[in-house]
Amino acid sequence: MPELPEVEVTRRSIAGICGARVLALRLGKPLRWPLGGDPGHLVGQFVGEVGRRGKYLWLPLLDDAAAPAGGLLLHLGMSGSLAFGMGMPPPGKHDHADLVTDRGTLRLTDPRRFGALVWSPALDSAPAARLLASLGPEPFDPGWTPGHLHAALKGRRTPVKPALLAGELVVGAGNIYASDALFEAGIDPRTPCSRIGPVRAARLHAAVQRVLGEAIAAGGSTLRDFRDAHGEVGQYQGQARVYGRAGEPCPRCAVTIRRIVQGQRATYFCPGCQRR
Repeated sequence: MPELPEVEVTRRSIAGICGARVLALRLGKPLRWPLGGDPGHLVGQFVGEVGRRGKYLWLPLLDDAAAPAGGLLLHLGMSGSLAFGMGMPPPGKHDHADLVTDRGTLRLTDPRRFGALVWSPALDSAPAARLLASLGPEPFDPGWTPGHLHAALKGRRTPVKPALLAGELVVGAGNIYASDALFEAGIDPRTPCSRIGPVRAARLHAAVQRVLGEAIAAGGSTLRDFRDAHGEVGQYQGQARVYGRAGEPCPRCAVTIRRIVQGQRATYFCPGCQRR
């Protein structure tokens, strides 16, 4: 599943659509939710600067007078991807939406059809506001501090790894990145959230930012089929600290890295230097 680093890499790879004039929106097989508007109403509008909230992308639209005219909220689902460029081939059976502009076509491909393309009058209006309402804080938002993370951890008895994946403590710490961030912070993934004090919460806060920043710089992770909008694969999986390295020596203490399952997701950690 594309996580925050992959979605952010995708956002950057489609930055060239900013300022493009919409010529058509062609829809294929239905996705998770209906578009919620008439595709014809988008023709003649201009695409603003692409934004991101969690794992959603926001394509704001402007009218001829540069006034806001709603926008498109995109989600890549479990296996979706975007491609952007001129001279696209005819859409295949897994290509579900083509936003055709005078700068190229933005194509949403999703073999499993868990992705979404939804029109909304604004980010703070339904349906966008409803879909984004449950998201936790952004990891690079200055308002998300070690103190905020510690306060959010205090009242929870669940293990910290599943809590990170839930997206309420912070958005974007997917399975690979949560495992690596907990290793970086020296915290056992089975540790109850309520047992993490302010010092360790500060370490975890810094580790989440560091790992996600490194992942974005590496183009995300490509374990199966992730590519950015220009077909480039991610490289973070090759530099992961513990994820996918069960049976190998810990890079910090040489104890063998273990794999366990938490909430039906694989967790990797070092029992030597990650403490409960």
